[in-house]
Amino acid sequence: MTKGFRSALPLLAGAVLLAGCSTAPTAPKTARPAYPEAARGPVVDDYHGVKVADPYRWMEDLDSEQTRAWVAAESTLTESYLASIPERDAIRARLTELWDYERYGVPFTEGGRTFFTRNSGLQAQSVLYVADAEGAEARVLLDPNTLSKDGTVALSATSVSDDGRWLAYSVSAAGSDWQEWRVRDVANAKDSDDRLEWTKFTGAAWTKDSKGFFYGRFDQPPAGAERKAANYYQKLCYHTLGTAQSEDPIVYRRDDHKDWEFSPQVTEDGRYLVIAVHVGTDPRNLVFYKDLQQADAPVVELIREFDAAYDFVGNDGTTFFFRTTFSADNGRLIAVDLANPTRSAWREIIQQRASALRDVSLVADTFIASYLKDASSAVLLYGMDGTPRGKVTLPALGTTRGFEGKRSDTGTYYAFTNFSTPGTIYRFDVATRTSTVFGQPKVKADLGAFETSQVFYTSKDGTRVPMFLTYRKGLKRDGHNPTLLYAYGGFDIPETPIFSVPNLVWMEMGGVYALANLRGGGEYGRKWHEAGMLEHKQNVFDDFIAAAEWLIANRYTSRDRLAIFGGSNGGLLIGAVLNQRPELFGAAVPAVGVMDMLRFQRFTIGWAWTSEYGSSDDPKMFPVLRAYSPLQNVRNGACYPPTLITTADHDDRVFPAHSFKYAATLQAAQGCANPILIRIQTRAGHGAGKPTAMQIAEAADRLAFLTKTLKLSSPTF
Repeated sequence: MTKGFRSALPLLAGAVLLAGCSTAPTAPKTARPAYPEAARGPVVDDYHGVKVADPYRWMEDLDSEQTRAWVAAESTLTESYLASIPERDAIRARLTELWDYERYGVPFTEGGRTFFTRNSGLQAQSVLYVADAEGAEARVLLDPNTLSKDGTVALSATSVSDDGRWLAYSVSAAGSDWQEWRVRDVANAKDSDDRLEWTKFTGAAWTKDSKGFFYGRFDQPPAGAERKAANYYQKLCYHTLGTAQSEDPIVYRRDDHKDWEFSPQVTEDGRYLVIAVHVGTDPRNLVFYKDLQQADAPVVELIREFDAAYDFVGNDGTTFFFRTTFSADNGRLIAVDLANPTRSAWREIIQQRASALRDVSLVADTFIASYLKDASSAVLLYGMDGTPRGKVTLPALGTTRGFEGKRSDTGTYYAFTNFSTPGTIYRFDVATRTSTVFGQPKVKADLGAFETSQVFYTSKDGTRVPMFLTYRKGLKRDGHNPTLLYAYGGFDIPETPIFSVPNLVWMEMGGVYALANLRGGGEYGRKWHEAGMLEHKQNVFDDFIAAAEWLIANRYTSRDRLAIFGGSNGGLLIGAVLNQRPELFGAAVPAVGVMDMLRFQRFTIGWAWTSEYGSSDDPKMFPVLRAYSPLQNVRNGACYPPTLITTADHDDRVFPAHSFKYAATLQAAQGCANPILIRIQTRAGHGAGKPTAMQIAEAADRLAFLTKTLKLSSPTF
């Protein structure tokens, strides 16, 4: 699930709706858009004795003539509206100018070679480079821009054999989660005949001999249902180079657990296959292993209870190291000896701290531990016995990622970013604890003109919630500043300071960008996440509403100048708070949102989110979900703020019908002239792999929509 969801059960949700939905002000008498006709069908579902209508069920057939006609008509309406905005072209030009800067991915090394991605600026997809030795000039290893004419085939994942000879890589088309794995000879940059299909949510783990790799795959879905059918029964397979996929043996499968998914890793010494077993997006997992040095060795169940998260970090012989939340809500590092794996024998290497431990790597016989302190990164170093060895000194408050490597390496690479710092790549020498710049982007803007502050506000139940505010220096808190409030709040995913060209343009236009760190995310460990999931999901919406009220009360903005934005789980968030407090916001942009909380589990990988949301199939969770589901809580005659819904026709993560049905329902219910529009991107998916030009066009339309609906003055860049 990327980084996203409640409805109106008459007897159980009334209190929520009455408490959260006050009457919106009378809207100005402007012309109501002529929305395309959307026929209401007779479908009514029975959920545990409760009848729920689903009049737009026909939209779930994406390829029907009726759905195609509606999509075409909606697209025409939206484009006509956006094309009428005079500022659209200037905004798009400025986005293009600023997006044209060199940027790098975090490098990694294998077999003495260094691999990294680079985008010269406006390339549709970043290019993979390799340097064959330290100090050697990098050369192009794989250019995804040559794989399609429109730039919609993207490089999804890479894995290099231990000797640096072979690159296994996966590509996806039009933003789909489905990936095809291929193999390339690093020396001559030519592909072999190897092709692996029907894979998603998997990496490739090479064996030490570089003869092949482990990966996960699904059975081929029925023809025509590739973007809709639920994905179950993943199998862990092994592919030997030069053979057909049909010959790949199944290493592990569990037909008694159709929802188990397997993530393979091979230990640095090559001896063990480590299998992380997950159920959907639940951070709690099992860990199994297989001794690769023993013929026909069984798969051993090492950690057999779904009681915590266990992330394999590395090994020292038969000792396995795990970052875990077992007996540590904020995370700690433990050692488990395969010779005596009983829980009473587990050893603590790094104890729990007040900050959330998000990741640990083992490089140069040093544990590199990445923490979040009030949603900003802090990186500490420890010896293999847990002895503190200092820290990684960061240039400012911000976000890091990377630090991959091996015990035999002397250093590693990482990226640092914040709201006014594009992702800068550093090489970190573990022995000296020094960082040197590998790649530093230069953007055509005065980044020093902006400042960031962090505030803490109080939610409905008294919980203290952090929020970042970024804006041009000298901002006057006169209650009139256009403000864009963004949040996510789910799946243990933290929202931290990152650089964004669209946000930079928004601030150049005089806007305030606000990022609220809601419960449900991973900013403060396991308890913070669990306080915003399942029956506690309303806390997420309360946190967001409180953030909006704080911004208004502290005169950063006003209701008419406050826009809200979120994607995926964040799209659900926007849909839910629009129903609960439509009068609080001046405009809304829910992107690729999970809007039908009663049916999300029936499409593609949606079942994987039931650990986060629950399921309408569960009589205990049905009333909870129905109480906030965006689709089922739209109120006829309410005045909703101007809303731009966005989705993509190839989104096989969050099925597009979520947004289709929501848009039709909201348009039919709208009680005033505020526009309800849906922007449907073709040849795109949930977001990953989207070409640069497509990202620019989408951001331009979003900012143009906000310029018009918030009644902003024309930007001068």
